[in-house]
Amino acid sequence: MSTTTTPRGAAGAPAAAPPAAERGPSWGTLLVLLAGVFITTLDFFIVNVAIPATQADLGAGAAAIQWVVAGYGLALAALLITGGRLGDMVGRRRMYMTGMALFTLASAACGLAGNPEMLIAARVAQGAAAALLMPQVLGIVNIVYTGPYRARAFMAYGLTIGFAGVFGQLIGGGLIEIDLLGLDWRSIYWINVPVGVAVLLVTPRLVPESRGARGTRLDFVGVVLVTAAMVATVLPLVQGREQGWPLWTWLSLGAAPLLVADFVWYQRRRAARGGTPLIDMVMFRERSFSAGLGVMLAYQLAMASFFLVLALYLQMGHGMSALNSGLLFVALGAGYFLGATQAEKLAARLGRQVLTLGAVLTAVGYVVLAETVGAIGASGAVGWLIPGLVVSGYGMGVALAPMSAIVLAGVSERYAASAAGVLNTAQQVGNALGVALVGIVFYGELGAGLEPNDYAHAFTWALIPLVGFCVGTAVLVQLLPKVRGAGAEGEVMIPAG
Repeated sequence: MSTTTTPRGAAGAPAAAPPAAERGPSWGTLLVLLAGVFITTLDFFIVNVAIPATQADLGAGAAAIQWVVAGYGLALAALLITGGRLGDMVGRRRMYMTGMALFTLASAACGLAGNPEMLIAARVAQGAAAALLMPQVLGIVNIVYTGPYRARAFMAYGLTIGFAGVFGQLIGGGLIEIDLLGLDWRSIYWINVPVGVAVLLVTPRLVPESRGARGTRLDFVGVVLVTAAMVATVLPLVQGREQGWPLWTWLSLGAAPLLVADFVWYQRRRAARGGTPLIDMVMFRERSFSAGLGVMLAYQLAMASFFLVLALYLQMGHGMSALNSGLLFVALGAGYFLGATQAEKLAARLGRQVLTLGAVLTAVGYVVLAETVGAIGASGAVGWLIPGLVVSGYGMGVALAPMSAIVLAGVSERYAASAAGVLNTAQQVGNALGVALVGIVFYGELGAGLEPNDYAHAFTWALIPLVGFCVGTAVLVQLLPKVRGAGAEGEVMIPAG
């Protein structure tokens, strides 16, 4: 649920120059591509309403539940840039189909999982498959469509991601409520199988093949180092509280910055020798990018984690069904779309401070929710939550819609595509890390509590770091160079998951 700005002709990888005539081929091509975007985005958020049923069926503990969410995001973040490079090398359509095939198989494996470990492994496989699929979409769209057709295609892309992210909980709740073939929570994974098969059957006929510039190489060592750094950070944060913070958790956290430093050294060395690094460190010399990366990371810490703890509070605390819980998320979605539709005008007037406004409004919404939950506990009318949900959703829309565009506005055109890929990676890292950090607070306050009000208490406390992340975002925004809004001439708003 965010947007990335890329200069025309540079979406994800160097592309061949479009012909002079503006092209608008069959929209069937776009529908096929958006189907992949929809299900891969949906699967990050849809799991939230299925967590109580999953936990009861598989006997999963708190750490396992966090990994079901964070494992997907970590795998996606670690391989997102590499997935784009593979598409440039072997063909974007081929890699899109490969990612879809693997995602379909991984979804089936999730639906067949007989224990938490199997489900977590399948979720990591889903995230890895999504990383192969998602980067190809913008690359293909940028080649296939030109002129106003391209702008409409990007707009449809953004709406697809927003719809999947905001209404994922409602869709998941509906599937569980219908309980098709007695699948219960497993239906949220099995539904991907017919969609994936259908997409694979029509893609060769509707989607043309394309490749990036020659000379692209994979940086396997870079992928291993950055993945190790992510795991060394998130693993102890998720497992530590449940295991009493043994020595290995502190050793792992201590190793994480060393792995990051080793990654940076290796990237610089690879670039100096004329190789193709996973991330070109020269980009970080530009303040707009380095500060903007912090803004994106800080704000995303407060996104996926909020969806998770809210779903747990509504279902485990209030005892709501998955469907009714999903319906309440519509209030958040309504606020999000209202904020997103007004974000462009606000950005034109406020420049970078539109991000401050969005972050502050999100924090205000969380504070309102904390006060409301403190008053109604786990037995009051959930309708009282709607104002806080609308305000926080509105803040999300105002902040996320122009965020990537503002961050990338000061980045040199030479690094635009690479910077967009790194920014998208930071988004996924923030989601996974936020789940781990907020999970420590939520489950720490919950303890062994089994009463509904214990969940209300834990949710209220979990909102405190979420407010802190939003305030931190507002502070980091002040480090960004001043820009004139987010829609400068020569740029295209490209929504990116």
